[in-house]
Amino acid sequence: MSPDRFCPDCEMSNGSEFNRRDFVKVLGVTAAAAAALPGRNLFAADAPQPASETLVKKLYDSLSEKQREEVCFDWDYEDDRGLLRTRVSANWNVLDDKQFSVGGKFFTSDQQDLIREVFLSLYNPEFRDRILKQLQDDAGGYGRSQTMALFGTPGTGKFQFLMTGRHLTARCDGDSSEHVAFGGPIFYGHAAQANSEKADHPGNVFWYQALKANGLYKMLDGKQREQALVMNAPAESRVAFQGKSGKIAGLPISELSADQKEHAQEVLKSLLDPYRLSDQAEVTKALNAQGGLDACRLSFYRNDAGGKSVDIGDDGVWDIWRLEGPAFVWHFRGAPHVHVWVNVADDPSVKLNA
Repeated sequence: MSPDRFCPDCEMSNGSEFNRRDFVKVLGVTAAAAAALPGRNLFAADAPQPASETLVKKLYDSLSEKQREEVCFDWDYEDDRGLLRTRVSANWNVLDDKQFSVGGKFFTSDQQDLIREVFLSLYNPEFRDRILKQLQDDAGGYGRSQTMALFGTPGTGKFQFLMTGRHLTARCDGDSSEHVAFGGPIFYGHAAQANSEKADHPGNVFWYQALKANGLYKMLDGKQREQALVMNAPAESRVAFQGKSGKIAGLPISELSADQKEHAQEVLKSLLDPYRLSDQAEVTKALNAQGGLDACRLSFYRNDAGGKSVDIGDDGVWDIWRLEGPAFVWHFRGAPHVHVWVNVADDPSVKLNA
């Protein structure tokens, strides 16, 4: 990895040394190649859309006993990283051996296709090309470095499909994880051109979310801005719930005017847009159980957690911001490139394993 792509916060956190030089050694189906295979694109406009959970069971049923020994775990399996099913990080692999890459020889070509279909089905159809672009920019493409695992037994109760990699923690659980949205905390990010992006973050597929939030900041009056603009950001991975009695920084959404609240809803919509409708509904239900957006606060930050200024370009467009409620945390770190940590539940007592 060249120096301008280096990011200590998103280097592998599980001791893996799986880097870009390794990618070329892994044989797999890239996104472009898979899309070109006849009869294998379930996401064509005129094709039926199987539920993600149905695809997960189909994948599980296709695995041999040897494969299950490597990629399937009990629901509450723990290792030295804690409860593995609920772990989240900026860059990690649930299976830290590169032979288990989702595009590698460990899986048959049909299984590779199923895994890809499960993964893409977690996203809004209109966003899937952007997810593939993010993986291309950050990891050399889909299938080269990502690994997956299955927890529980699909079709018989609690289960979860977990996909991991650089700037990626995504889950599919059929709503079997109690109280939490997305099946647990998730992570997404993008370094579109280099580790340190320019002020307008050219090519970053998630930067539009920050622009939408900054649009709300521009609507605030002086007193509101004073309350919304916080000196130092919390550590980006600090997304455990503070509960109703927590001291959450920033401007209460409940104190916004009607037009400002309307824009706050647009901010929330921009955050949810990349995901499938069932996950959007699950987040909305969990948030409403806490009191909706009115129970949340919005913060923008002058500095990162270490006190370093993070207004890239000194343009007054705040690169780091956070929407937080009693059991809702959406932390957007846009400097030096985009990292986003998400933790949503309907119960603040849910614990985080980061």
